[in-house]
Amino acid sequence: MRILNVLIGLVIFLLGFVAALCLSYNSSFEKPSLLGTEKDSISPPDYLGEDNIFVYPDRVVLRITGASISNYGSTGSMKPVLDSDSNGIRIKPNSESQIKVGSIVTFKRGNELIVHRVIDKGEDNEGIYFITKGDNNEFSDGKIRFSEIEYITVGILY
Repeated sequence: MRILNVLIGLVIFLLGFVAALCLSYNSSFEKPSLLGTEKDSISPPDYLGEDNIFVYPDRVVLRITGASISNYGSTGSMKPVLDSDSNGIRIKPNSESQIKVGSIVTFKRGNELIVHRVIDKGEDNEGIYFITKGDNNEFSDGKIRFSEIEYITVGILY
């Protein structure tokens, strides 16, 4: 009888252990996405309303105040959204409120210009900050301040 109780206890323990493993696996499993995690997959906000896009038989006209064209390096950090074959349309932001989670921004780090997506926005004792990350990168860039942000990408042409 004692052996039977031990066996029943062992079976219950093993079933609980296997169930815990299954639950742990299912809760940490992420569906594949072009951009990584759910939080990273937030799309940029609409900076250009339909009333500022004009399509003609021989051209497309976009009315964007202060726009300039940008090109990108072949780092792969923003693939498949941006790569060296892409052309971007960018603007200089006037305020922190123009930059939203999902925005693709160009910021300065040392002598480099980096183009990554805003994945979080917060405030600390120094003011508002943005957390950016390349869509293909595993780690974020840390806190970015508004003073470091040079441009917001408002359009991408392929």
